[in-house]
Amino acid sequence: MTDAPTEPAAAELTLRPLGFEHLAAVLDLGHRVYDTDAMPYTGWSLSAVAGHLDAPDPACLVLLDGDRIAGFVLGSLSFEQRADWGYLEWIAVDPGYQGRGVASRLVKECCARLEAAGAVCVVTDVERRNTASAELMRRNGFAEEATVSLFVRPLADAPAAGAGRAREASAPRRHLTRAAAERVR
Repeated sequence: MTDAPTEPAAAELTLRPLGFEHLAAVLDLGHRVYDTDAMPYTGWSLSAVAGHLDAPDPACLVLLDGDRIAGFVLGSLSFEQRADWGYLEWIAVDPGYQGRGVASRLVKECCARLEAAGAVCVVTDVERRNTASAELMRRNGFAEEATVSLFVRPLADAPAAGAGRAREASAPRRHLTRAAAERVR
C-alpha cells in the first residue's frame, strides 16, 4: 500500500510577484475563502486586484505549487493618510495548503518588502470571530492597537440586516480576512 502524496510545505513552494497571469486564480481563491456577509468590504473586483500590478514597490505575492496558487497576499505602501505605513490588504490560502506555513511565509515576505520600501509599520484587520487569522497575525509580530465596529443601518424598504446569510453569525471563520487596523511594533 502506498501513501497518498502530501501537499508541500511553504518552504517548498515558489514565491513570485503577483502577475497578470495570476489574476483569475487570485480572485477565485479570494472569493472561495472570504465571507462577505461577515465583512461586506472583503469582496474584491478584478480592477481592484489588477490595480496592485502598477504599484512601484511590489508587496503583492503568490506562492505557487507548480502552476497552482497555494496562497497570495496583497500589500501596499500607504494606509489612509500615512504614506509611511504599509497595508497588508488581502491574504488568502487555499484550504488544501492551510497549516503548512503558507500564510506566515506570505505575511513575513510582504512585511519585509513593505519595510524595504520605507514603511515604518504595517497595518491589517481581522474580523472579530476569525481567531485563526488573529493568531496568525500575533505570531507574525502584529499587536491589536484599535478595535473598529461596522455599524449597519437598515433602510425602511431594505431587507433586514444579515438576511440570507449563508452561515450562522456566531460561527468562527478559519480563513483569513482582508486587512486594515493593527500596528506592528
